[in-house]
Amino acid sequence: MAVLDRHEPTMRMLTYVIIAIAVVGFASLAVIHLISKSTLRKTLQGVGVAINKVTRAAKEIERKTFHIMGLLVPLIHLLLLENGFSHNFCAGLCWCITVAGWTFEFCRLTFPAVRDAVKVSFMGNILREKEHNQLTGSVWFSLGCTLAISLFPPGVAMTSILYLVLGDMMAALIGVSFGGDVCRTKIGRQGKKSVEGSVAMFTVCFVMGLIVYNEVHLREYAVFFAALVATLTELYEPFGLNDNLTIPVFTSLSLTWGLMRIQTCTRTEYEVFRYVPSVWENLYNHSFSFSLYV
Repeated sequence: MAVLDRHEPTMRMLTYVIIAIAVVGFASLAVIHLISKSTLRKTLQGVGVAINKVTRAAKEIERKTFHIMGLLVPLIHLLLLENGFSHNFCAGLCWCITVAGWTFEFCRLTFPAVRDAVKVSFMGNILREKEHNQLTGSVWFSLGCTLAISLFPPGVAMTSILYLVLGDMMAALIGVSFGGDVCRTKIGRQGKKSVEGSVAMFTVCFVMGLIVYNEVHLREYAVFFAALVATLTELYEPFGLNDNLTIPVFTSLSLTWGLMRIQTCTRTEYEVFRYVPSVWENLYNHSFSFSLYV
């Protein structure tokens, strides 16, 4: 972790980025849930969504925008660090929440009374049909975030969680709304993903990484590979694992690798160019002495 100290975003930069994203995200969530479904469908038609996709796109927006609540993870993590809590405390808190979530899920799947209560609650409208009888993405999300926070520096962990929350959400929304309009080829592990959705995810992740690591030299190198890994992980779901688990972990690994590569490159650059001023100064002095002699 010490290797990455020079290439971690400052707490000030993290604070600005996380709070700005959270404000915009929660405001969007409020607007979407305040407007009527008919208004949402008209808006989708207005931005070019095909009529036969409007109903599904509206439902996907209502479901996926709830994932914006995932921004609370990096936001609370940041606020705890800013108020003097240690990294180990944050990791321990995450593990407590994760264990509680998995315990609740096993109770829901084991006891019919709990499962029926969840179906009639607000969670029943969010869950996919298949999730009523199997583990939901939320527990995988919790585990993925917990592993990222426990194993990696704050900047890396928060960036990987932003990739998961915003990148995965954008891939789903663009894929459902515009998938197949430009490129009809289906891609992914089961051939169900769209090129448009994957491009949208890569773009969002890449731009988000550039913003978070704005103060880091050569950030484009590390951010590019991290965004690419996040997109491919969402696309192919390696090892058959839920991408809510794999995206934060694989993205953190790739971002760490990229930052370590930057560390080597910038160190060499500093070693080479550290002597440039004195070289030019010596050349100038010799030239000036020669002109006086002539």
